[in-house]
Parts: sequence; structure tokens; C-alpha cells
Amino acid sequence: MSLKSLRHQGVRITPQREVILDYLIQVDTHPTVEMIKEGIEHKLPNLSVATIYNTLKLLVDKNLVIELPNNDGGIRYDFFGVPHFHAICENCGKITDIFSTDYAEMMKVLRKEAVEKSGYLISGTQLEFTGLCPECQLKLGKSVSTKSK
Repeated sequence: MSLKSLRHQGVRITPQREVILDYLIQVDTHPTVEMIKEGIEHKLPNLSVATIYNTLKLLVDKNLVIELPNNDGGIRYDFFGVPHFHAICENCGKITDIFSTDYAEMMKVLRKEAVEKSGYLISGTQLEFTGLCPECQLKLGKSVSTKSK
């Protein structure tokens, strides 16, 4: 699906691009560039970090991958073939995908409102929820039920 989308947009599919995109499709860890390099090293041992960055920029520009800010100021990457929301832990930085059958309709409504209220020509949207993941809730002695009190 995603390789077809790239071809349809006139993008040449190189072995490096294919391996990087396949890796992003397979993992759910929202990897950094360093994690991607480590994850594909067995397939492309001599691949430069610059090639990874250039490929990621292309995939972001073609709306197949999105950039997610990391707690330390870095960037994590996520395959966005199936649009979804994210929940990001404010304590450990874990990012969790939230898939919703109503995603398209919700984003359509929010986008329309954003255009009406801002006058912006909107080129993209990304919605994130922040809070504490279940593991950090346990560590910190908090929970969903007590958090709202």
C-alpha cells in the first residue's frame, strides 16, 4: 500500500527507502533515527545516518510518516498509513497509538473549526494526548480514577 502510494507520487523506490519504510511499518516503538539505524543494520550495514534522515524527510513530505517530538528535544517517527491519535507519557516519554473508527470524521470537524477560527490554510493535523502511562501511574501511585479528583 505505502510503496504503491510512493510510486504513484513519482518517487523512485530504492532498496534503502524500502527497508526504512518496512521497518517503520513493522515496529510500534516510534523509533528515533538511531533506533532505525540499529534496527536495519543487519539488512543495510553501511547505510549512513544522512541517508536515513533524507529518507525520513521524504516520507514525512509524502505524508506516510509523521514526526513526534521526544522528551529530550529529539524526534521520533511513526508510520501513518492508518491515521491515528497518540497518547504520550509526560514522565517516561512512551508513545501509544490510539486507533479510532471515527478518526477521519473527528479530524474533519476539528480542521474546519481551525480554519474558521484562524484563517489558516491548514496543511496537516496531528492530535496528541499527554498524561501518565499505566506503568508510570503505578510507579507514582496515581491512577486514572484518582487523577481527576
